[in-house]
Amino acid sequence: MELIVHVLEHSFWDTLELVPFLLVTYLAMEAIEHSAGARVQAAVERSGKAGPVVGAVLGALPQCGFSAMAATLYAGRVVTAGTLVAVILSTSDEMVPVFLAHQEPLTRMLSIVGAKVAAGIVVGLLVDVALRLRHRGGDGRLHIHELCEREHCHCDDGDHDHGHGHGHGRWAILRSALVHTVQVTFFIYVVTFVFGLLIELVGQDALGALLANHPVRATFLAALVGLIPNCGASVAITELYLDGVLSAGPMLAGLLASGGVGLLVLWRTNADVRQNAAITAFVYVVAVVIGLVAGASGILL
Repeated sequence: MELIVHVLEHSFWDTLELVPFLLVTYLAMEAIEHSAGARVQAAVERSGKAGPVVGAVLGALPQCGFSAMAATLYAGRVVTAGTLVAVILSTSDEMVPVFLAHQEPLTRMLSIVGAKVAAGIVVGLLVDVALRLRHRGGDGRLHIHELCEREHCHCDDGDHDHGHGHGHGRWAILRSALVHTVQVTFFIYVVTFVFGLLIELVGQDALGALLANHPVRATFLAALVGLIPNCGASVAITELYLDGVLSAGPMLAGLLASGGVGLLVLWRTNADVRQNAAITAFVYVVAVVIGLVAGASGILL
């Protein structure tokens, strides 16, 4: 019982940190839905090709929230699939605080962050190019309205408020954003608790024994652990790397796949299940391939 209470409390604080990011994202999306015209949509489309570059750089910031923001924006088709993949691959999550806590050399930490950002940029740009060549980049429209309908937040009520002054319109935007935030926050909390409890029960030592002495197997397993939608996954991978249990290849694979709660929010907000599965599998494969290449080349980070 004490363990369950501990995980419940830890999951609560981890989830609480994401609330501001989610609320700001939904406020921005609701503002676009209620007030943006063709000019704003054209601006979003023009900046789309550079999205993976911007996303990978922003994803390197040491926090979980931006991957959740990117997933939500992708569900509304405000950003491209390449941008979402770039953010997930580059997200540093809790790696930076762990490195700083261990007083590791700054150059060592920056080399890993740089590798993740470079992977995010290259892979993200290639994804967008491939989708454009296959004419699967979307229909050129924002889909925030459809996202609202799936979440049953009654966003359309705001449309009827436009004729009653700006105060009603602002209240409709805030109300819809709050509903979105509460729904997604609850979902994240439940899943974070389940995976957090699993990590506590298995234990970091058991994970270390499973991953040690077999770099190829460790690469596949580390990337799989990285997919766990919990900040604790990147903490475990970073600790195992700093303790010498994981070599550079498996560590890189695990941290590339460790996009915080980005994939979790994607599954919650994006209605296309096959698309979500494809993105998740693609992130895993990319992480494994880069990890195997790094391990085979003997790269030391």
